Amino acid sequence: MALYHINKGINKPIEFKGLKAQYIGYLAGGLVLLLVGFAIMYLVGVPVTFCVIMIGALGSLLFYQVFKLSHKYGQHGLMKRSAKRYLPKYLQFKTRQVFLRLKRTS
Repeated sequence: MALYHINKGINKPIEFKGLKAQYIGYLAGGLVLLLVGFAIMYLVGVPVTFCVIMIGALGSLLFYQVFKLSHKYGQHGLMKRSAKRYLPKYLQFKTRQVFLRLKRTS
């Protein structure tokens, strides 16, 4: 039986085989969906060879995408990217009173 080590230090995200933080959960959820998809296709009567080829291709795409996102955005980057669309494109002030009331700290 193989032993897999999950690298976790103090104040560091969980990392497993290069996947960081929430991407481990995304990969696990995707694999569960692939398993359910295979079961549904098998029960409907789709030929097994087609099921295996389809699930294999989708599984490869899943692994590729999850690893790509993990390396591109890191631990919190994907959440920051999705939250960025809620930021306004620009701020508009009608008066300069907002800036005049600011306190200077040195």
